[in-house]
Amino acid sequence: MSLTFHWFLPTMGDSRNLVAGGHGVDLGRAAGDRPASLGYLTQIARAAEHLGFVGALTPTGAWCDDAWLTTAMLAQTSERLKFLVAFRPGLLSPTLAAQMATTYQRHSGNRLLLNVVTGGESSEQRSYGDFLDKEGRYQRTDEFLEVVGRLWRGETVTLDGQHVQVAGASLSRVPDPIPDVYFGGSSPAAGLVAAQHADVYLTWGEKPEQVAAKIDWIKGLAAERNRTLRYGIRLHVISRDTSEEAWAEAGRLLANLDPATIERVQQGLAQSESEGQRRMAELHGRGQASTALRDLEISPNLWAGVGLVRGGAGTALVGSHTEVADRIVELSKLGLSEFVLSGYPHLEEAYWFGEGVLPLLRARGLWEHPVAATIDAPHVDVPFAGSAGRSLAPSPH
Repeated sequence: MSLTFHWFLPTMGDSRNLVAGGHGVDLGRAAGDRPASLGYLTQIARAAEHLGFVGALTPTGAWCDDAWLTTAMLAQTSERLKFLVAFRPGLLSPTLAAQMATTYQRHSGNRLLLNVVTGGESSEQRSYGDFLDKEGRYQRTDEFLEVVGRLWRGETVTLDGQHVQVAGASLSRVPDPIPDVYFGGSSPAAGLVAAQHADVYLTWGEKPEQVAAKIDWIKGLAAERNRTLRYGIRLHVISRDTSEEAWAEAGRLLANLDPATIERVQQGLAQSESEGQRRMAELHGRGQASTALRDLEISPNLWAGVGLVRGGAGTALVGSHTEVADRIVELSKLGLSEFVLSGYPHLEEAYWFGEGVLPLLRARGLWEHPVAATIDAPHVDVPFAGSAGRSLAPSPH
């Protein structure tokens, strides 16, 4: 199995500390020490493609910049990186979404991937003019993706659904290739939509036994529909030359968290309708259990500290490059083939992981640089050598 790695574009702002917010948490617009300018995001995108990441997830929500517009601009300042654009079906028509994706593919050189987000917070959805409840949102997503998929296959579509109605819809051109659809969710309704429409099912970073159970669940639903999916996981990473250095960095991030911010974020996340968010919160006891550094290690090298202040993905792989590589190998044996990663700050952490972990996975025959045979990328072939081995990234020290 050849593993695929994606990075993350922090369109809410970046920092050397954890950036609070996300997933409906009302802290105002999340911001870090580094504004999410096109210049800075370009640095991250270029670093990611140089290191061998295939794509970059770009989030959606009131707390960050629009993913469609931002990545369309970044496609002009990067070369190979694909953009995993998160969007919410209820906020635009399926015909327009299918047309936008086709246009994006044509002008970007087929560099679009789509992360369909149904929306787990009614209060945030209502701010966009969407007043369906959670069950209705999933029903609409199912109808939405049916229309989009049929349009991409060149059909003329008429659908009088419960939430989506189109008549005689068609596209003047179709995307070639059709962009992959990534979809996550832990509720029964989410599982049905994923099994029917997704190419890749994504889970957040739970304990390995929980991840295995979710994969088995979706596999069973997909098999009932004669479909086969790929499986991916969304994680943060803190990878260093030694385990002690990695845990020291996690400790620094934790020490810089304001208890009042933790309390506000957890109060906000407690209102979430998302089953996945509920499962994330359980990993750290909603911030009410011990917040000592290693008490938040819920499984070997899996740390739940990020979720104290960040909605959505709240766990990180923490350890030496070898330990992080070992955990990724273990996850791959569960059936995961795609890894959507991030770290604070996103520029430096891309290099820590890209120069420290990816060569180890390559040596084990589990990863290959997407263009290793055609680019001059010495660090792909040379073992990680700490800050002295970096030529393009600022020193993380």
